[in-house]
Amino acid sequence: MAKTVKAQMPGTFYRRPDPESDFYVEEGDRISAGDTVGLIEVMKSFHEVKAEEDGTISRFLVENEDAVDAGQDLLELE
Repeated sequence: MAKTVKAQMPGTFYRRPDPESDFYVEEGDRISAGDTVGLIEVMKSFHEVKAEEDGTISRFLVENEDAVDAGQDLLELE
């Protein structure tokens, strides 16, 4: 079973800190536990989504600005 990074709360998922910036991470990037992989916006408050373990991002399971639920898988790690 693939490792995943999950949404810790419901809200809107963003892959970048603002519309003009690059994505935090891309498919194929190697990440470490504690790295920020995106943001979740809840009522105009932004919360960082951090990786809980090391791995390489194999694919994103949601798109930038998608609505997500708590516990939903956001991306898969190899």
